[in-house]
Amino acid sequence: MLELIGSGLVSMWLEMAGVQIKPLEPMDVLAWQSNPSLIVAPDPNPAGVTTVQQYLQGLATSRLVAANTVQSQGIWIQSGPILMANHQGTIPLPAASLTKIATSLVAFKTWGPNHQFETLVSATGPIQNGVLKGDLVIIGSGDPLFVWEEAIAVGNTLNKMGIKRVQGNLVITGYFAMNFQRDPLLAGQLLKQAFDHTTWTRGIAFQHARMPKGTPKPQVAIAGTVKVEAQLNPQQTLLVRHRSLPLHQIIKEMNVFSNNDMAQMLADLVGGHLVVQSTAAQLARVPASEIQLINGSGLGVENRISPRAACAMLMALQQEALAHGLNLADLFPTSGFDNRGTLHARHIPAGTVIKTGTLNEVSALAGVMPTHDRGLVWFAIINRGPYVPTFRAEQDKFLQRLLKQLQIAQGVPSVLTPHSGINYVPQLGAANRNEVLLRS
Repeated sequence: MLELIGSGLVSMWLEMAGVQIKPLEPMDVLAWQSNPSLIVAPDPNPAGVTTVQQYLQGLATSRLVAANTVQSQGIWIQSGPILMANHQGTIPLPAASLTKIATSLVAFKTWGPNHQFETLVSATGPIQNGVLKGDLVIIGSGDPLFVWEEAIAVGNTLNKMGIKRVQGNLVITGYFAMNFQRDPLLAGQLLKQAFDHTTWTRGIAFQHARMPKGTPKPQVAIAGTVKVEAQLNPQQTLLVRHRSLPLHQIIKEMNVFSNNDMAQMLADLVGGHLVVQSTAAQLARVPASEIQLINGSGLGVENRISPRAACAMLMALQQEALAHGLNLADLFPTSGFDNRGTLHARHIPAGTVIKTGTLNEVSALAGVMPTHDRGLVWFAIINRGPYVPTFRAEQDKFLQRLLKQLQIAQGVPSVLTPHSGINYVPQLGAANRNEVLLRS
């Protein structure tokens, strides 16, 4: 299937990568791809170079980019230790939301796939006849996907504990965000509204309708206001511990919709954009100069990543995921499995795992595509210019032409098949992640 498998080249390369070799299917072998620094040979097949040349020439001919600005477009294509094509591939360019690859890698490495963020609910007074005679305190730890459904589930748990009214205030402490609102005061106001169904808007009611049939509507009326306090009140009793989705599912949702607030929260929690920048370069084993960040989301042209570094980070994430029984498709949208978010209206070859990036004059696409002749092909394309929708269409055509040259793989390999299924709805089951700490 792959002439590389029988050549001994891949075995040598895997040894260099420090991978323990065991019997694998040919398509699985190239799942253990390390990083561009381990490239040992150019590709004897000119398909990659030819396709890139045609792509760049097409951009210039159609006047998507001026002939003298073709050099500002960056492309890197690699399969295992084989460099298939390189056009400005080591130059850091405005990468937009390809930045989220770095944030995903560092968060995954820091906590592992099954980490859950805890949101604690406490009381500063006793519960008497359905009334909490004190404040209701929320202690956040940075759950980036605490949304309406999570709040409804917590409210219902408080109702089951006998709490229907709070005499005091709703106090927010720690790192708490809701519905991607990172201002703690505004997040608290959203939470207060979610706890009392008599104050719901149509939007909240719609989200409730998406929850499992029969989910109650909470009624926890809070008499006081929302307050933000830096210090915990020592005179409080823990009521409920709410756990987030596992981290790998949070990362997947973040990347499917390219959510900037979720990405920034994760970046903040690991130590900020400088930590993400340096750690990602180290894990991907690329020069530090090829990853230059000002935040964890990709907002701003000052976030610059080379196409080579984008591929290297994806490869590093694939290795980390495989070590935990997952793969890259569990962390990023995959064509043919996810039809939501950034994959909507794209024409990406089936089985291709991707991350998009978009700013006013930046369109980026990075990922991995299964092929017959070259196994897993890693690619990154960064386009600069004002014609973002057209760039997207041309990127899709580029991948289709490349796949035609390398032949379609016989089915999607297991190393690029997501375990979470199609159109996963993360909020279902939010109630099951509540632990009651105070028994009535």
